[in-house]
Amino acid sequence: MKTVVLAALMTLVAAEAQAISRYDPTRMSCDRVQATIARQGAVILRYQSTRVPGLPLYDRYVRDERFCDLGEVRKRAYVPSADAKSCPV
Repeated sequence: MKTVVLAALMTLVAAEAQAISRYDPTRMSCDRVQATIARQGAVILRYQSTRVPGLPLYDRYVRDERFCDLGEVRKRAYVPSADAKSCPV
């Protein structure tokens, strides 16, 4: 029984991760990046590191705490965009 419950929970977590849209913020204006997060609630942004060539960076960005998992907190972050070196998200 425990195995069935664990498998069901893992499936739900995997399904949630697959449902999140992924974007490259360097191909979007800063306003568009912010609007996309506001509209969708949670997105994954993926872009290349400026300090380590060829290193992809990515993270999950959320509109507010309702999109955080238990134990997570929201904090201000900055990503590069097409028109800004440091776009607040």
